Amino acid sequence: MRPFELIPPIKDYIWGGTRLREEYGKVSALDRLAESWELSCHKDGVSVISGGEFDGMTLTEFIAAHPEALGKNCARFEDFPVLIKLIDARDDLSVQVHPDDAYAKRVEGGYGKTEVWYVVDCDEGAELIYGFAEETDSETFRRAIEENTLLDIVNRVPVKKGDVFFIEAGTLHAIGRGILIAEIQQNSNTTYRVYDYGRLGADGNPRELHIDKALDVTRCTPPTVKYGQPQRINMAGMWRTPIAECGYFSTEKFDIFRSLIVGSPDSFTHLLFLDGEADIVYGGETVIHAKKGSSVFVPAGADTCDIKGKCSVIITKESRGGNQK
Repeated sequence: MRPFELIPPIKDYIWGGTRLREEYGKVSALDRLAESWELSCHKDGVSVISGGEFDGMTLTEFIAAHPEALGKNCARFEDFPVLIKLIDARDDLSVQVHPDDAYAKRVEGGYGKTEVWYVVDCDEGAELIYGFAEETDSETFRRAIEENTLLDIVNRVPVKKGDVFFIEAGTLHAIGRGILIAEIQQNSNTTYRVYDYGRLGADGNPRELHIDKALDVTRCTPPTVKYGQPQRINMAGMWRTPIAECGYFSTEKFDIFRSLIVGSPDSFTHLLFLDGEADIVYGGETVIHAKKGSSVFVPAGADTCDIKGKCSVIITKESRGGNQK
């Protein structure tokens, strides 16, 4: 089954900017393009197929008709397991936390959220929040929220282009202003907001906080997973950068100078192009001309396809399961 392009739903959050339109070709009538959901079967926004025999079909509809396109690695999940976004933070995001699966299923009736961030670009001096600066406890955490001193006890991290942060469920975090991120995450939209800089929503009221739930799920510790620049691996005709592998997804970045064969009999493959251009060749013919911002779904199967060109692309598959690496 041949690969196809995806059109993402766009989210207009108050902290969003315009880079996704100006630099990545995202089309929307919205003024702010905060997030584009590049691979999504979530009820809050579903990707739509562009071109080919399934043109105009949602990804959810396609998978319902062709479940074999996911591959056997997805068999352990009741629903499509992954959601991939581009996020343009013109302003600071709220300080927030996500629950794990057990808590989310019990309290929200859905899935928890573990995610990984790849810093696509950032302004000089940009930083984000990742865990606490020192180990603390829930009571100190609550008091800091109530007394408006939370920012005094969080772990602030200066960021550089190419940094990677693995955000396990239960980790306090916030993307800072001036950062453009590719986010690969569980298929969940459950977020507990604990601090929002006193901002007002579109209705003129302060945005909702979820303090009690956040206190239930937050690990009040510094980050336990290494973050920063992952090691690049020099391969013939390309650079390979491992980003993350966990029980929900496996994702890598490739800087390709000539070509790369992709596809798997065991999992779908998603391609998110960050720079450059490439032809995607399948069955001996070019089926897609990908460019910066293109989102491509490669169904699982015995056939492979070839990315031919000079480009940078994040490649995500469903993992066999296991711990974060």
